[in-house]
Amino acid sequence: MRKIVLTVVLAFISCTTFAQKDSGFGIKAGVNYNQNGDLRFQDVQAAGENLISGSDGKIGYHVGIFGKIDFPKFYLKPELVYTKTQSSYNLQNADRNYDVSRIDLPVLLGYKIIGPLSIFAGPSLQYFLNQDLQDVELNDLQEDFTVGLQAGIGVNLGNIGIDVRYERGFTTNEASFIDSNITNLDSGRIDSRPSQIIFGLSLKL
Repeated sequence: MRKIVLTVVLAFISCTTFAQKDSGFGIKAGVNYNQNGDLRFQDVQAAGENLISGSDGKIGYHVGIFGKIDFPKFYLKPELVYTKTQSSYNLQNADRNYDVSRIDLPVLLGYKIIGPLSIFAGPSLQYFLNQDLQDVELNDLQEDFTVGLQAGIGVNLGNIGIDVRYERGFTTNEASFIDSNITNLDSGRIDSRPSQIIFGLSLKL
């Protein structure tokens, strides 16, 4: 993860030589509406496997920094963001929150449509820090590091930027659980792959 971050930073510094006056650094924050993937569990009482198809979405947040390399019609915008998401599963007739903390590194290519309006898309590198499913003891995820895709639309008004984007994880990334303290629940798997709408506010310094 450190090597990836360093590579992006060096690339940003080298490209600023050719960039326009609107290039620079800044800070950003916002809210996330997230849903995670399927949850499967063994129901001891029913002697079979049950599937909860996707979670119920809840509000999370993100804070971070960004760089912007500006060209006449395009721009490159790498970001380094701490993201906290929350979703919910109805498990054994009770809503149980699933919290995930991670570091995101989106590298976005934007196209200026007209005036302050632009569209953008790019890969998002995701490093998972922590996960917690209420009242359930989870094992480690299959992968700490995964890749997703972000795409959205933004408006820049001077040094202030507003954008809305959609993010989707590319591959299933599951954690297993066993011997939880939920009655009649033996073992199962939960998919941490995000599917979220992100509302962001940024300030170029």
